Amino acid sequence: MDNRADIIIPTFNRAQLIEPAVKAALDQSYSNKRVIVIDDGSTDQTRNVLSSYFDRPDFLYIGLPSNVGTAGAKNVGIALSDATALTFHDSDDRPHVDKVLLQSRALFQPDIGADPCLNWAFVGHAPGSSLDISWVLTHHTLILPDGRRVDIRRDLSLLDDVFPNLQLGSTVPGEWTHINSGLFSKHVFTRLGGFSDCIEEDREFRNRLVLSGEPMWIVPEPLLTKIETADSLTQSAASDYDSARRKSDRTKVWRKVEAWRATGEVNPEPINLPSLEGAFVSRAEPLEASSALMTDTTRKAIHRLSTRITGGTSVAAQ
Repeated sequence: MDNRADIIIPTFNRAQLIEPAVKAALDQSYSNKRVIVIDDGSTDQTRNVLSSYFDRPDFLYIGLPSNVGTAGAKNVGIALSDATALTFHDSDDRPHVDKVLLQSRALFQPDIGADPCLNWAFVGHAPGSSLDISWVLTHHTLILPDGRRVDIRRDLSLLDDVFPNLQLGSTVPGEWTHINSGLFSKHVFTRLGGFSDCIEEDREFRNRLVLSGEPMWIVPEPLLTKIETADSLTQSAASDYDSARRKSDRTKVWRKVEAWRATGEVNPEPINLPSLEGAFVSRAEPLEASSALMTDTTRKAIHRLSTRITGGTSVAAQ
């Protein structure tokens, strides 16, 4: 289907939050869309909460048998999506009703040129050539657990790992234009693969796109509200910005930037999902591997899953 956008929502044990996120995604004014929930091995009532949506043709629920982490769950969505564009919403995100519509209009706009007054050759594009937009970001509003409301509009934050000196003067440390809710062309995943296996996966992915010279567009409006709760990854003591886990992952991300400075090369991240055995799919329909860069074992796992579903042995079909 031309220019369909898939809204991928990874979730884990967020039964109390997930339904408003799904409803907000389904209510998007962009009509050519599908919502895909990747339930990352939840042990709460997430599946039951969402079961009333299982018959909708614009909704797909995939329940993983075990927890693979946020990056892995997103990669499942990427690997199983045949849409022209993909966006990722968290279970505590509340998008503006026109978010995907405005992003899609920016992503699919024609006649964008590489103006020769800019150094396009440095990022691999011929000056004067036509450009295809690869990703579209928006500004967003952040609601912190203490009740503070912060509008994130600092576009220079996209370069903070390359030029940290440009981050001074921000309202909160790490005032990042949000990557997770961007709308991405499927060609991005074909060229660069999926998310890296870490809790700084958005940051790493952002850097990979920036350093690869992927043309980006920013819609300068806050089209998403992010509600930070005490148990979210960025607020929990085990995974907040001062945690040992995040510091370790952040160091790995910075090392990749250092390698780019030294070599000028950006390495892709092929999606590796060696096993999707036991996954629950809400509708018995064929699942095809996308054009994303992935390992052979991942393609074989997707084929086995699709064969099981279309063969009538899917849990959803029983």
